[in-house]
Amino acid sequence: MHGVINMNVKEAFLSRRSVRRFLSKPVPKDKIKNILECSAFAPSGHNIQPWHVYVVEGKKKEAITNSILESIRDGSAKEFKQEFDYYPTEWFEPFISRRRAVGFELYKLLNIGREDFEARDKQMQENFHFFGAPLGMFITMDRRLATGTFMDVGMFIQSILVGARGEGLHSCGQVAFTKFHTLIADQLNFKENEMLVCGVSVGYEDTSAPENALRVEKLDYTDYTTFLSE
Repeated sequence: MHGVINMNVKEAFLSRRSVRRFLSKPVPKDKIKNILECSAFAPSGHNIQPWHVYVVEGKKKEAITNSILESIRDGSAKEFKQEFDYYPTEWFEPFISRRRAVGFELYKLLNIGREDFEARDKQMQENFHFFGAPLGMFITMDRRLATGTFMDVGMFIQSILVGARGEGLHSCGQVAFTKFHTLIADQLNFKENEMLVCGVSVGYEDTSAPENALRVEKLDYTDYTTFLSE
């Protein structure tokens, strides 16, 4: 087996994070095969397994990047909308503080000021370059299914992200791609009722990149768990 990584499950969970700068080093196909084979065992209601994965590299990945960036340049991107609400229309505590903390720390590491909108936009567009990763994934589901299917697909995506760590890789889940679902659907020839849920960049972390020094604060399990015995 190619490059076996000895990593236990807990270590894979604890070391998983969103990496925002990757090396151009190619990802061996057998690692992707292992990740997807294991992710197939993610649970889903009545075992409907409602997900589909598109793995893109090379010219196809580049074509997706170019189509998105061109839509931003020509202004047509302003008319694009996500098919589902990922974030609330109005933020409130404690969630808004957690959101701001991540953004503040990321831009601090990148030395981007609060009012430097050009630099912020440029950093946002790094999403569409897959943060330099040589490989990307797009996960879809059938839009005719119900809201609960998002839980199934979410567990599947988490399996991919943790599985990547088990293969010595890092990843970044990217909802930013969903605004451009019509462009991506054209590039990947989606079926009629396929809906883009998210993109995922996969590769080897660039440990020299300042943005990869970001470590977000996680709640202790006691903060969100209630134990009951009576």
